[in-house]
Amino acid sequence: MTRRFLLSPKGVPCNPPPWGQLVAVDLTTGAIRWKVPLGIIGPLASMAGSDKWGSPSLGGPITTAGSVIFVAGTMDNYLRAFDTETGAELWKGALPAGGQATPMTYRSPVTGRQTVVIAAGGHGSLGTTLGDYVVAFALK
Repeated sequence: MTRRFLLSPKGVPCNPPPWGQLVAVDLTTGAIRWKVPLGIIGPLASMAGSDKWGSPSLGGPITTAGSVIFVAGTMDNYLRAFDTETGAELWKGALPAGGQATPMTYRSPVTGRQTVVIAAGGHGSLGTTLGDYVVAFALK
């Protein structure tokens, strides 16, 4: 068996956009509360409208008790934070390699400081930068 993304020679998906979204679903009603584009495809970053297309993603989100969603996994090298109520992007931090993984978070029992950690190893099929990193971001 072989599994791969169907991409054009320029690294762009062969179907029309949007190519990736973060979607919030009301678990009581099943209704979509909001959806936002997720990620940018590198070769298209300078094109008008590319911020609305999203990108394929390999990696899931996490949600904190502070109502923040953290997600990476896209075809760019960023970890992003979104507001759980509105879907507004609150922050994005550059990674040294693709973050095709689900982040994790922990709170230090000594200092009480919360940290978000992600393995940034990249993904050859997505064309993200390859590496061998574990990156941590301290939350305020």
